[in-house]
Amino acid sequence: VIIYGDLPKNKENVIYLSNHQCTVDWIVADMLAIRQNALGHVRYVLKDGLKWLPLYGWYFSQHGGVYVKRSAKFNEKEMREKLRAQMKAETPMYLVIFPEGTRYNPEIPKVIADSQSFAEKEGLAILKHVLTPRVKATHVAIDTMKDYLDAVYDVTVAYEGTVDHKGQRKLAPSMTEFLCKECPRVHVFIDRIELKDIPEEQMYMRRWLHERFEIKDKLLIEFYDAKDSKRRNKFPGKSVHSKLSLKKTLPSLLFLGGLTASMLLTESGRKLYVKTWIYGTLIGCLWVSIKP
Repeated sequence: VIIYGDLPKNKENVIYLSNHQCTVDWIVADMLAIRQNALGHVRYVLKDGLKWLPLYGWYFSQHGGVYVKRSAKFNEKEMREKLRAQMKAETPMYLVIFPEGTRYNPEIPKVIADSQSFAEKEGLAILKHVLTPRVKATHVAIDTMKDYLDAVYDVTVAYEGTVDHKGQRKLAPSMTEFLCKECPRVHVFIDRIELKDIPEEQMYMRRWLHERFEIKDKLLIEFYDAKDSKRRNKFPGKSVHSKLSLKKTLPSLLFLGGLTASMLLTESGRKLYVKTWIYGTLIGCLWVSIKP
């Protein structure tokens, strides 16, 4: 993990805004949070359909995640109520939002073309390596929690090994590819932004957010397309090769591995494991459909 920019050592209540390419982006947020001792504080703004994920859909909801629908179906009141409940409970907040609303996938050029066409129609800068961001969830989150937050983290993520022999950008790594080390390095650029520097009205925040994504786009153009090969596969500025000590990772590995192994090595444990998934999924789906 190569880190650029400003990542405070101490944990803070923050909104984390990032470009979105693959499921590994979720894990990158965890990678940064664990370096601030804030791993258990990570919560996500998720598209509504993910609440039906077996077990995880229920877990994310109970852990402070917010499910939202896109465009006209976006329920602002529901999101505000969920965030206010978290603040009332004095819940530490590391809220991850992907403002693009969907993944940037070079293998689906229509999504990219539609995004660029929309930006042109709205008089916004056309972006190459990111999609035109949507402002609703970001505005509601910042507006609702402005007195609760310490800062906003503007995060840009790039994966090495995602350019083909012709210099064209490829699909970002899947979770399996990432875990099998087919992506050698993840580059993460963090810009810590004070709340006072962010406009409050949605109309102006929309422009501000697009400008932030213009900055992301320039960073990614440098990363993927720089004419000088020595400048490719890295962001400009100083970087730190950030390693984690065993004491931050080994206890969780031993606990989870030991718990899973103890269940799978016995017949009764395997039955319990299967029942947990089946009944947990059914109860979880029922729960989130009643109380999202």
